[in-house]
Amino acid sequence: MIRLPIRVLTRAAPVLALAATLAGCSIAGGPSPQTFTLIAPATIPDLRGSTNAQLLVTEPIALDAVNTERIVVTEGTRLSYYPGSQWVDRLPVLIQTKIVESFVNSGRAPAVGVPGEGLSIDYALLTEIRAFEYDAITGIARVDIFARIMNDRNGRVVTTRLFSSAASVPADNAETVSAALNLALQDILGQLVNWTLAAI
Repeated sequence: MIRLPIRVLTRAAPVLALAATLAGCSIAGGPSPQTFTLIAPATIPDLRGSTNAQLLVTEPIALDAVNTERIVVTEGTRLSYYPGSQWVDRLPVLIQTKIVESFVNSGRAPAVGVPGEGLSIDYALLTEIRAFEYDAITGIARVDIFARIMNDRNGRVVTTRLFSSAASVPADNAETVSAALNLALQDILGQLVNWTLAAI
């Protein structure tokens, strides 16, 4: 495959696409992009705690290159995107939503929400997306998320942790890459929920 600033790839029917690949033509006359989503884990393995605390999940911080709907591909220090493919929303917003869903699915944290929902906040979960990308050299999808838990009553950080996970990508296409990134994210979300419940 020729490596270009915007990657050329073979087209495949997406596993994680919203309902189906968007068909037809865009306003500009070209094909509409394949649109992918992420899926929160339905269950959290090895749950060890619970909380009645009110937990606020803020939108993750991310560099401009990641703060986008585009699917990131790296080759060493070079960054590019898959053409004709996108996430359903900006990645930080999508991950924020999946973090909340993961806590809800755990059944152990009944008061979790995002800014604007009127929570009487006890703790805030602050995250930063440090990697959410496919490494075209190694064939690995990698996700790194740094997290801090802050006591909202006094502004003190309770604890911090860097979560990392990776999944192999058997085929170089947007469908397979998005599925591998989702797998790595699900692993992190399970760890994140358990870690947070233990800390608060």
